[in-house]
Amino acid sequence: MKRTTTSLSVAVETPDTACATLPRDGDDDDRSFVTALARGLELLRAFGPNDDYLGNAELSRRTGIPRPTVSRLTYTLMRLGYLVYAEPLEKYRLGQGAMVLGHRYLATSGIREVAQPLMQSLAFATGCTVALATPDRHEMVYLEVCQPRGALVMRLTPGSRLPMATSAIGRAWLAGLGPVGRAAAMADLERHYQARWPGVRAKLDRALRDYARRGFCVAHAEWDRTVSGAAAPVVLERGTEVLAINIGGAAARLTPETLEGNLGPRIRQLAETLQGRLWRGHG
Repeated sequence: MKRTTTSLSVAVETPDTACATLPRDGDDDDRSFVTALARGLELLRAFGPNDDYLGNAELSRRTGIPRPTVSRLTYTLMRLGYLVYAEPLEKYRLGQGAMVLGHRYLATSGIREVAQPLMQSLAFATGCTVALATPDRHEMVYLEVCQPRGALVMRLTPGSRLPMATSAIGRAWLAGLGPVGRAAAMADLERHYQARWPGVRAKLDRALRDYARRGFCVAHAEWDRTVSGAAAPVVLERGTEVLAINIGGAAARLTPETLEGNLGPRIRQLAETLQGRLWRGHG
């Protein structure tokens, strides 16, 4: 029988709001903070997964950094290989230097080498997409994505972003944090959502209570009405690093009962297995 494939197109949020306010050099609250360095890194983080090229004006709008400062920073980053300048467009794209940093992180942590076979096995067994993510402010960024053989393919790849507060994988990451880290993350989310925060917070609190009871989080047709998923945290290095792993697919197929009775326990087990293997890898 010929296999048919249905693609599920997911709208992925890209960075389009000003970044968090940066302290100035020498501020009393943190005299070791180097604002110039922080601003350069903010420019690199402003590039979303769907951004081929960005100009200084757009980078200024996204980061809140004055345009003259952006011009000096982009020039410096270009000279160092972190950005590439396209003269006909008068815009920049990420360069090889930025890519190398990401690959070095994955290589030195051993995460991809350990996680990918386990994730792919679960994707094949369930016909769902399985992904590993790390946080970036109010979003989660996919590090690895494993697709099933079957009839459903989600168009999400490494680098794709999901909202932290309304996705299962974001809620799982929050659940894996210690009290201090979670309070800081919640404060950042409150600043991001502003007037919408009370409603978002109520759902987050319920998700955290659910996690405490069953060891995983779910989101059914929330951040995207066509997508549902279950997720669990992966806590590493005695809690100094927390990732999250999820399993998901079409909301019409993955009912709340399926998420809670089948996929949730399976992703919790995968997270526990992955966490144990990464701990052994670190001795």
